[in-house]
Amino acid sequence: MNIAIIGGRVIDPAQDLDAVCSLFVRDGVIVGIGATPSGFEADHTIEAQGLVVCPGLIDLRARVREPGLEHKGTIESETRAALAGGITRLCCPPDTDPVIDTPVTAQWLIDRARQCGGAEILPIGALTRGLNGTHLADMHALGRAGCVGVGNAALPIKDTAVLRHALEYASGLGLLVFLTPEDPWLAGTGVVHEGRVATRLGLTGIPESAETIEIARTLMLIEETGARAHFCGISTARGVALIAEAKRRGLAVSADTPIHQLYFTEDDVGIFDTNYRLRPPARTAADRDALRDAVARGVIDALCSDHLPHEEDAKERPFSDAEPGIAGLETLLPLTVRLAELKALTLKDALATITTRPATLLGLAAGTLAVGRAADICLYDPVAEWTPTANSVRTRGRNSPFYGTSMRGQVVTTIQGGRIAYERPDPT
Repeated sequence: MNIAIIGGRVIDPAQDLDAVCSLFVRDGVIVGIGATPSGFEADHTIEAQGLVVCPGLIDLRARVREPGLEHKGTIESETRAALAGGITRLCCPPDTDPVIDTPVTAQWLIDRARQCGGAEILPIGALTRGLNGTHLADMHALGRAGCVGVGNAALPIKDTAVLRHALEYASGLGLLVFLTPEDPWLAGTGVVHEGRVATRLGLTGIPESAETIEIARTLMLIEETGARAHFCGISTARGVALIAEAKRRGLAVSADTPIHQLYFTEDDVGIFDTNYRLRPPARTAADRDALRDAVARGVIDALCSDHLPHEEDAKERPFSDAEPGIAGLETLLPLTVRLAELKALTLKDALATITTRPATLLGLAAGTLAVGRAADICLYDPVAEWTPTANSVRTRGRNSPFYGTSMRGQVVTTIQGGRIAYERPDPT
């Protein structure tokens, strides 16, 4: 299909482009920006006046729940929810059931997403077999099967020698290693940030040292092995400082933080509101502000949804027993562009954190609207106000503190590989 997108505000951070112009797609590939290419005839025209046209979003961390926990979500439900959020590609951590520790499982995820017509799944392979933390997985086979990197999800590798060998193996293969910086002994059974709110509510806290000590341990091994490593879910100011120093010293490290960490603090827990049961937990206002600053300075390279859908029962429990996480696929974009409204960074830089920067980290020829690249495109209305609810979103996840909150910026159309994969329903 040939598609003409006429008169939108085209923003492509990879090309440093922010201009009102038109975009042209032929046979799944972007063939022109601005003037109509010679001989181009549109099969479908989108009048984009008043809309922002940007690259399709790339989400570095989103659990689709299948295989293993289909009562919480499926590949079909979650990848289609992703398209409704403007996300055309998402990284799936390896803690599925079965674990993504074989090429067969990795390829099945990729193929299943294609069959469902949803966003493309980019599997992250297991660092250790069965995520057991003791025996290394066949990373070479996982990389050949299409895994964009390897990691152990949120399960710790307690033996430092095993972690060192894993980093050496991944380094030799040129694979990106995804690391969750949490010391399991310091985190223990904690459910909130260790601080005054935890004390007031009588809840077990997770100290910031649970994050910083694990970052420090791993950075020493990264320096020894030369591995490329990505730290997932940075939540503290001191964690940011460690990442910044590692970058100054030339280590091949990067980092992300979930978008909700730029909004919540420990005070949002209120009176045991389980919607704010998160991992890592929301921390202090100073930590939140340091994270925003780190994103603006590029110390934190990317934002993600950290999508973790749950059924209602998973949250309707005492706070300490409730399952952590937020369903965030469809709120990633509006929460990211809100950062520009708050003057935390420019709109172009905000969009870079969920398009160009993730693509660069993953080594993908994506996250851009450059001529010759695949037509993965998001069109959103920057002034449209909408209120996500548990009944209106497409994800099966019923767990988000943002449900019932008015937001600005709504996806109108998502184009994936040159096909119109999502269109906002006509409100009439």
